[in-house]
Parts: sequence; structure tokens; C-alpha cells
Amino acid sequence: MSDIDRSRAQQLMREADIEALVLFQPEAFRYAVGAHAGVATMWGRAGSAIALVPADADAPLAAVVSDHAAPLVTRAAPDIDLRCHRIWIDMVDLSGAETTAEVDDAYRRNNSGGPRPETFDRAACFGLLADLLRERGLSAARIGADLEFMPAADFLALRQALPDVDWVDGSAVLRRLRAVKSEREIELLRRAATAAEAGLVAMAAAVRPGAALGALSAAWKAGAQAHAAKSGFSLSGHWDYISVGPALSDMAAVVTPGALIKADVGTLVDGYSSDGARSFSWGPVSPLAADVFSALEEAFARGLEAIRPGNTFSAVHAAMLASMRRQGFSEYYRGHFGHSVGGGVGIEEWPFFSHDNPEIIIPGMVVALEAPFYGEGLGALMIEDQFLVTSSGAECMNSLPRALRDLSTD
Repeated sequence: MSDIDRSRAQQLMREADIEALVLFQPEAFRYAVGAHAGVATMWGRAGSAIALVPADADAPLAAVVSDHAAPLVTRAAPDIDLRCHRIWIDMVDLSGAETTAEVDDAYRRNNSGGPRPETFDRAACFGLLADLLRERGLSAARIGADLEFMPAADFLALRQALPDVDWVDGSAVLRRLRAVKSEREIELLRRAATAAEAGLVAMAAAVRPGAALGALSAAWKAGAQAHAAKSGFSLSGHWDYISVGPALSDMAAVVTPGALIKADVGTLVDGYSSDGARSFSWGPVSPLAADVFSALEEAFARGLEAIRPGNTFSAVHAAMLASMRRQGFSEYYRGHFGHSVGGGVGIEEWPFFSHDNPEIIIPGMVVALEAPFYGEGLGALMIEDQFLVTSSGAECMNSLPRALRDLSTD
């Protein structure tokens, strides 16, 4: 099922003066169609999977996919207007076949025999897209493509294949659509956040003098996976940025008395990544570390107060930076203090809480607010939580205390 709000898509496309979105990025395809784009997207080239989203909210979605991916797409999105192209994978339905001769009959019956391309035939894919646009009366329309993804060579070929289309960059429309989450997306991100947090609990239990950074990473991963299994869902991925001690890039670091431990972690559920962080120590920390963390706590609180519908992303950045200035950190400057989270390519997604981002905070966004400090010779400190923007403010998806926790006292 598509996660696109078609009414909002119609509004955004009208504001952008485009008649449709044509999406090539695999993650964008899945967002629009509700099914994986297929194995032929592995090379990062455009064409093997294409989603057509008309501006008219009543017009059906359409897609171009490989014959290999088509059955999965059909099951996930039975109402999609689907066009198929052949890829390199030879396959045939042998239901009822018992002899070699019947195998050949099956190829002919299913129209699956004959030559196949080395990978996929880009020209054939663009030809199927041309058919869809012609049938929808869009052959000479102004259409937005996700040019933030599309390789230049593929865009050149697209323009040559469909020269009458007025191609423009539709990336901003896509980004704004993806920034507001569906109920399904919110639930995936909520699950991912709880799994990652369960991993932090497991990691904290593994901290002791001499514990290696790699062992803490493994404990976090095991805890996250165990929580997911116990809760009846699976993880499609995971990542962690854990630092131990004063050397920020020492991957062989071990826990020593007074060491700072920063864990910035996330798990993926069905491709949707959480993002959260906590800071720990083993034993009392230095006065400087305590002062830095106190400033981060205050900045985080001021940023959280600013996350409300109608406010701008830049206002959150301004509130947090001003707080750090009041705490005496006149040279400290984060490029952003957080971001949207979702099912895109990277962990961090637009919009960002940056100084010049005028984007308006609206209900349905899921964001990660972060207050980090990286001091070589001191260590890393960080607070980060994930929030659902509601009509009245922000609902936290995390439950662990945000304090700098001395694990030697547990």
C-alpha cells in the first residue's frame, strides 16, 4: 500500500505547477507504490523501477517494474497500473510440468522465453513510461522527477526518449511529502526506536572496566534484536556509532575509570530507521565533562520547547544555539541539531533543524532532536530522542532518562 497522501500530493504538485511525479529512486518507488522496487535497482541506475504519481488525486498510480519483481508488486499493490520489462533473470512457472518438453511448453505458455538483457533494458523501460504518459494525456506535460537521485547519464537518456515532456526537478515535492508520515510509517519508526533503546539497556549492562568498544556494539545489537523478536517483529537493519574514552576515533578503545561512553544508535524496521543517543560513564567524570553535558541538557530542553506546529526548523536551531551561548560556549556551532527520520537512503533525512531552514513544523512529522559534543581528549557526549509532532507539540518515542549515567553505581 502506498504511503503517499494523495490529497497533499495534489496540493503540493499544484503549488509546484507540475502535473505528475515520476520517481526512479528505489526508496521513492517503494514509498509511492508500497512494494520493493526489485533486484534490478542494485546498480543505482534509473529505469528498472519507475513510479508515476499523477497530480490528480483521483487518477490511479502506475508503475514500470521488472518481470521478476512484478508478482510481489501485484500482491502488495493490486490496484496499480503495472507495466513489465524483462531483466536478466531467467524464470518460468513449471506448475504441472513433469518432462523437459513440458518445460519448453511452459516458457512458451508464459511468454517468458527468448533473449534477455545483460541487466535491464533502460530504453525499454523508458518506452513503457512513454506509453503510460501517452495514455494519461501527459506526453507533453510538465513533470517532476526525483533529480536529487537520478544519474546525469540516465536523465539525458530520459530526455532523449521523451523529448516533449517538460522535465523539472520534483525532489522538493517528494521531500515534503515524505516529511509527513502515514500511520504505518509512524508505527514502524516507533518499533525501531523501542528496539534501539532496548539495545542501549543491554549495552549498558555490558559496560565494565576493560570492556572493548566492539563488545559494547555487539551487546547493543543483541539487545535490539532480542527485543524485536520478543515483540513479534524483525529488524531489516541496524547501525551504531559508539565511542569510548577520550580518543574519538579509537575503535579498539576499552572502558577505563572515568571514561565517557557515547552511543548513537538506530535500528531499521521494514527499511525505516530510528535515531537516538545516550551518554554514559564508568565512574565520576571530569568537571569539564559535567559542565558540557549540563549545557547540552539545557540546549536540548530549549530545542524541545520549540518543536511545535507552526514553528520553523530554524527556530529550533536558534533556540539551542542561543542556549549553548548562554552556557559560555561562544565558538560551539552545530550545522544542525536534528532532522527528520524515515525510510530514505540515509539515517538523517530532510528537513533539518538548521539555522537557515524556513520549513514549517507540522503534525505527522517524525523527527530526531540531538544535542552532541565531540571533544578530542575529552570524549563524546550526546542526547538524542525521536519525536512525533502532534497538534499540540511533540510526543517522545523514547523512555530512557536523558541524564549522563554513571554505570559504576548500578
